[in-house]
Amino acid sequence: MKIGLHLADLTYPSGPAGLADDLTRIAAAAEDAGFARISVMDHVWQIANHGPPEHDMLEAYTTLGFLAARTSRVDLVAWVTATTYRVPGLLAKLVSTLDVLSGGRAWLGIGAGWNAEESAGLGLPFPPLAERFERLEETLQICRLMWSGSEEPYRGTHYSLERTLNAPQPLRRPPILIGGGGEQKTLRLVARYADACNVFARDDVARKLDVLRAHCETEGRDYDEIEKTAQMVLDVGEKGEKVDEFLAELRRLAGLGIQAVQGKVPDVWDPARIAVFAREVIPAAAEL
Repeated sequence: MKIGLHLADLTYPSGPAGLADDLTRIAAAAEDAGFARISVMDHVWQIANHGPPEHDMLEAYTTLGFLAARTSRVDLVAWVTATTYRVPGLLAKLVSTLDVLSGGRAWLGIGAGWNAEESAGLGLPFPPLAERFERLEETLQICRLMWSGSEEPYRGTHYSLERTLNAPQPLRRPPILIGGGGEQKTLRLVARYADACNVFARDDVARKLDVLRAHCETEGRDYDEIEKTAQMVLDVGEKGEKVDEFLAELRRLAGLGIQAVQGKVPDVWDPARIAVFAREVIPAAAEL
């Protein structure tokens, strides 16, 4: 079982003036502890389950570039990119750039997007849901095309690209993770395009994976090729008092077929929090 660190709450005690130093220290500690990935949210305002919108939030790909320069092994991903916030050609270029400059550690995490409030607030595109899913599928097609070395044109319903030149190419084709557990559209797109899915650990995980398996059969895709991930809070307590409970939940998820979890560590700025994962959690999770 892989464990990834999700940097969802960026309102730290040292404030914005200390944020660069805090992120550097946290990312280095997470990498040394054995976390497989570091992710950031693709939001421009804080979201409700982490704090009020006025709390600190950094732009995702700028932050990932910063983290790339301060790490050397962990994979880097926006969990997950809102497909309408950037046109697909630019998004493919952003992820390609991150991959080249990180030495081949970039992922594309992507979804249809959901935050109407922040979109309206900053004037970001936010079409109706059905159109967002159409744009998501076209974005996936364009990214795959641009990472194939082809320069052929792309003609879609929403996007038209005259020449899909992308130089330099990524050092590896960035793995694609599609976030969300929607059974009719999202998991179908996972089966068709993605290297990894993401569901919430609190959801009916077994049912979601059964639905994904069915979509794979329809699409002619090998279900075992897709990495199954779940998002959850990585709470082992201030001094590790919840480690046993946390590992029991990992065992439950592993038994359902989940191969990786990604989540927020409460009070992640406290070095003791990451130290517990390095000492007690990540070595045990590797055996699951």
